Amino acid sequence: MKAVPTILNQCFVIEPTVFNDSRGYFFESFNQETFNTLIGQTVNFVQDNESYSTKGVLRGLHFQKGEWAQAKLVRVVKGRVLDVAVDIRKESPTYGQHFSIELTEDNKKQLFVPRGFAHGFVVLSDTAIFSYKCDNYYNKASEGGIMYNDATLNIDWKLPSETLVISEKDAVLSTFETI
Repeated sequence: MKAVPTILNQCFVIEPTVFNDSRGYFFESFNQETFNTLIGQTVNFVQDNESYSTKGVLRGLHFQKGEWAQAKLVRVVKGRVLDVAVDIRKESPTYGQHFSIELTEDNKKQLFVPRGFAHGFVVLSDTAIFSYKCDNYYNKASEGGIMYNDATLNIDWKLPSETLVISEKDAVLSTFETI
């Protein structure tokens, strides 16, 4: 397993070592000690989540505020998504910048999204199963979000906007300038 730094401060792509043979494949998707060593910090995950979505479903951009902020380790179990992280830490040298990566069942890459980031993804395949670890519990009162089509961030979601499926909640999120 290796950690590849992204353009965002403290955000990493995690690439597993995959062992293939005639029976299929095997890889270690997570090892606490190895992970903490690779990213140079201690992160203790307390919750695992999974979602199933169809093509064009866009979930995000979401974050938790204050004492309920969450770091996430995200991956795709089935399908293909464009995953996006946005640095919203005002003191960070990469504040306001975003990073996107295709996570697929084939490449088995993961993205570590530190606390203080907004996160979202859009499904590029017919269906996708998306799995993620969080280092803090969900707290509804602490949730926040940024509109997926925020003009300041100008994220290319790789699909025509008229084909995107956005929840009612996500359709009324804040702009980057007002979070």
